[in-house]
Amino acid sequence: MTAQLLNLIMYIIPSIITGLIAFYFFREHIKNEDGRRRFLLQKDLQVNALPLRLQAYERMALFLERITPSKLLIRVAPTSTNKEHYEALLIQSIEQEFEHNLSQQIYISDKCWSIVTASKNATIQLIRKATLLEKTDTANKLREVILTEMMDRLAPTDAALSFIKNEVSDLW
Repeated sequence: MTAQLLNLIMYIIPSIITGLIAFYFFREHIKNEDGRRRFLLQKDLQVNALPLRLQAYERMALFLERITPSKLLIRVAPTSTNKEHYEALLIQSIEQEFEHNLSQQIYISDKCWSIVTASKNATIQLIRKATLLEKTDTANKLREVILTEMMDRLAPTDAALSFIKNEVSDLW
């Protein structure tokens, strides 16, 4: 009886060892194949997503260029001499540009989007502050004050444009 039990154990142990080795190799093979499939899928997604991301960065750069005070003032002429109406027209133009590009936030980083939004708000704030100055009494004087202000310092959009350029260069 013990000889039969010993023979049975001698047959079972190599079978268990072979089964464990096969299980380990199959598990590793499945992990490897799953990793390979994920890598290929990620690579395909990146190839398709990169042009969309670059396009979003391009649109954000264009938005920032369009709301740069010096360019905005040239593009949006006053319709009357009233400075408050011109202020509202400038801010409306900025907000329309921004709303037109809202969907781009899903393709750019959160930090970049925050910087673009802050730049937009700083530009609006610059226009509002210039309107409140006592020397600003007409729409043309408002344009002059804002342009003079831009000669003394960088536009709020310059920092955001620089950030976008750095972020795009990191994509390569």
